[in-house]
Amino acid sequence: MRTRALFFFFAAILIALLAACSKPPAADPGAAPPEPKPTGLEKIPMPDPAKMPSVQDLSGWKNPYFVVRQDGIGMVDLENHEVHILQPEQIPAELVSLQSSAWPYGRVVLVTQAALKDPTPEAKAELRKNRALLAGTLKDLDVVVREFP
Repeated sequence: MRTRALFFFFAAILIALLAACSKPPAADPGAAPPEPKPTGLEKIPMPDPAKMPSVQDLSGWKNPYFVVRQDGIGMVDLENHEVHILQPEQIPAELVSLQSSAWPYGRVVLVTQAALKDPTPEAKAELRKNRALLAGTLKDLDVVVREFP
């Protein structure tokens, strides 16, 4: 009797383990991809290359402008030429808060990188991390990035 109870006990555990390891149901291939969450930037048109200045003359850049730094991500205030250090999670709100007139070239931003004063491996790693966080955030927002050396 005891052997039979152990047999049923182990059989029940085996069935539970097999059920837990089964594949999840496959997604319907005909189903539409999920709608992206609205960000507030949808009203800004995609970039118009004909309106953008050449790469050699970016001193007159009029769209949002970011500087990747070791200590964070700087957003340049084009009106008074100040750099405001932001955390990656603050970037969407900052971009959405801009007037539509701040986007004369369409939904594109300029990104450059600050020079490191002390190029230690740790400093370089922080710079790469901040650059990746900015790139990921801008990609999620469907904002085109124009790099400047």
